[in-house]
Amino acid sequence: MSTLTHLECSLCGETYDAGQVQNLCRCGGPLLARYDLEKARETWPRESLREAPSNMWRYAPVLPVRDGGAVTSLGEGWTPLVWTERLGRRLGCDRLWVKDEGVNPTGSFKARGLSCAISMCAELGVQKVAIPSAGNAAGAMAAYAAAAGIEAHIFMPRDVPQSNFIECKAAGAKVTLVDGLISDCGKMVAARKQAEGWFEVSTLKEPYRIEGKKTMGYEVAEQMGWELPDAIFYPAGGGVGLIGMWKAFAEMETLGWIGPRRPKMIAVQAEGCQPIVRAFERGERTSEFFEGAETVASGLRVPKALGDFLVLEAVRASGGTAVAVSDAEMIDAGLELAGDEGMFAAPEGGACVAALRKLRESGFLRKEESVVIYNTGSGLKYLEAYSARFPRLTAGEADKLGGLITPR
Repeated sequence: MSTLTHLECSLCGETYDAGQVQNLCRCGGPLLARYDLEKARETWPRESLREAPSNMWRYAPVLPVRDGGAVTSLGEGWTPLVWTERLGRRLGCDRLWVKDEGVNPTGSFKARGLSCAISMCAELGVQKVAIPSAGNAAGAMAAYAAAAGIEAHIFMPRDVPQSNFIECKAAGAKVTLVDGLISDCGKMVAARKQAEGWFEVSTLKEPYRIEGKKTMGYEVAEQMGWELPDAIFYPAGGGVGLIGMWKAFAEMETLGWIGPRRPKMIAVQAEGCQPIVRAFERGERTSEFFEGAETVASGLRVPKALGDFLVLEAVRASGGTAVAVSDAEMIDAGLELAGDEGMFAAPEGGACVAALRKLRESGFLRKEESVVIYNTGSGLKYLEAYSARFPRLTAGEADKLGGLITPR
C-alpha cells in the first residue's frame, strides 16, 4: 500500500526508522513521514484514482500504513467541496467554495488524523494511547481507538463542549477533565505517559496525524481538477491541517500531478488566542505562549502550537497572511453561512468566513480570485457557543411572545 521510507526531523533533518514507535526527534523537533515519491510516480498514476475508494485512503501510497489489515477507517475523508454562490455574493467573491469537514465521522476534520495515527498504532502494536485535546481530537481518538480495540486516555479542559465529553465517554475512553487549557492537559500526559505505558498522540508529537490531515490538500486539488485555488482559509489552532496541506502540495508536484503554483495560505485565529497572528505580524519565526487564551471556538484555543514555525513558513512562502477575528464576528459569520447556504459550521469555520470579509475589504484578495474556506467541524458540536444567540425561552416567556402553542 504505502511507499513510506523513513521519518525526518522538521528541525534538524535527522532520520528515523518508520517501522518503530516514535514521538519527537532527539532535538525536540516534530518528525515528518517521507515517501519514495519517484516510485509512486511510476506506479501510481493520477488516473488510477477513478477506481479508488471514496475516502481518504484513496491516497494510500502516500499514507504511512504498510499493512492494509491495520487500517482503522470509519469512512473519513472525501468530504464535499461546496460552491457557495449566495455567500460569495455577500462577501464580494466570484468564486468561493467551502470544504465541509463537518460531515466526517465524529463531526470534524480530526477524524482524518486520528484514523491514520490509530491505524499506525494498530500496525506497530501499541495497546494504550493518550491525548490532550481541546475537544474534537479527543472525540475522534476515542472513536478510532474503540474501533481498533486500543485503550484510550483523554485529558480535556473542563469547559470543553459537552458533545466532546459525551462522545468520548460513549466510546469507552477514560476521560480526565482538567481545570486549565490544552497546554495544561499536555503537561499531565507528558508527566504520566512513561509510568502508564501510554503512547502520546499529541499534535505533532507523533508523525502520523499530519499524514491523515494532509489528504485535505490532495482532495481539494483533485476536486478542483488539479488546479489549486488562489487562496485557502484555514482555522489554525495547532495548525497541523495547514502544515499537512502544504506538505501535500509539495508531494503532488513531485508526483507530477500539479505544477509549482501555490494558493495563498491564510491562517485564521481568534482575537482571544492569536499567537500565530502576532508572530506573523512581528516577523518572528516562532510564536510566544498566548496568556489568558479565551474563545468560544475551542479548536482555536491553543496558546502555543508545537508546529508554529511550520505554519509561519507556509504562510510566508505562499504570500499568504494571518488574521484574527472576534468571537462575535465568527458566530455572526457562521450564521451567515448557515442562512445563505444551509451549512451549519463550527465557529472555526465561521472565523474563516469573517476573515475573508476582512481581506476582501482591505483589498488583500480580489473579487475574481478563487477561494476555498475550510470548515473544520459541525456546528452541532458547538451548541453552547451558538446558544447565546438562540436562548430557549421559558413557557411563560414564549407565551407572551405568541410563540408557544399549548395542546388542549
